[in-house]
Amino acid sequence: MAVLGLIAGSGPLPFEVAQAARERGLQVAIAAIEDNTDPAIEGCADGAFTWLNAGQLGALIAFLKQAGAGEVILAGAVSKANLLRDPSRLKPDARALALLASLRARGDDALLRAVAGELESEGMLVVESTRHLGERMTRAGDLCGGPLDPALRADLALGMRLIESLGAHDVGQACVVRQGTVLAVEALEGTDRMVRRSAEFGAGAVLVKAAKPDQDMRFDVPVIGPGTIEVARECQLRAIGLEAGRTLVLEQKRTLALAEAAGVAVVGLARPARSAPTPARSAPTDGEQRA
Repeated sequence: MAVLGLIAGSGPLPFEVAQAARERGLQVAIAAIEDNTDPAIEGCADGAFTWLNAGQLGALIAFLKQAGAGEVILAGAVSKANLLRDPSRLKPDARALALLASLRARGDDALLRAVAGELESEGMLVVESTRHLGERMTRAGDLCGGPLDPALRADLALGMRLIESLGAHDVGQACVVRQGTVLAVEALEGTDRMVRRSAEFGAGAVLVKAAKPDQDMRFDVPVIGPGTIEVARECQLRAIGLEAGRTLVLEQKRTLALAEAAGVAVVGLARPARSAPTPARSAPTDGEQRA
């Protein structure tokens, strides 16, 4: 039986990946990350299981190789917040230290790509976290609720444009907009805290989640689930816009039913077309009138 290695971070995504992989006849070996992963994930492993510190790259590679993992998926987040509060929680081994020393940039994307490169140098293929979750990907159009009025659709479109522009700076994948005003942009705190932070400015806003323009779909794919809907209900959001084809709705049937009951519309949005760069204007000649 083929073995899938699952590096499980926080949130519900690792559970969905493990379930979908088992449904496809794969054995799942799981490496859980201390201070991040829900302990219940151990029940999803029908292969090897271990707990590791986020800095134990050498131990992670050894575990996956011993488990016989041919393919590896990274699912769920590894929080930086605890590490910023207490850097001693990260206990990098020799392989992790060598990797960190080799990096020019240490943003999330650069670090995750580097870790994937280390795994692949050992003969394991790092695949998209959505590989077995095709039916959970967001489709274009109104998924529940609605119809939305033009003002709300304009807010959703503004949110998509904002995420498009911020993605190049490795900044969050979500924002909250109301009446043409950006109330909050996701940073280190994550989506739920961002939404709660925005709620002080009143009800009726929209949440938009989208992948970064050059998103590596092997990791950090934007997701919503039942927990997101509960926060949306609590903060009186009117709608949630998700980039079609590049975001996930976990526990999809339940999540959309909860949204419908809460009066929160969920919409699959197309990514805005990138406009062509404006040609540089040459300096005016002596005969041209200057402004």
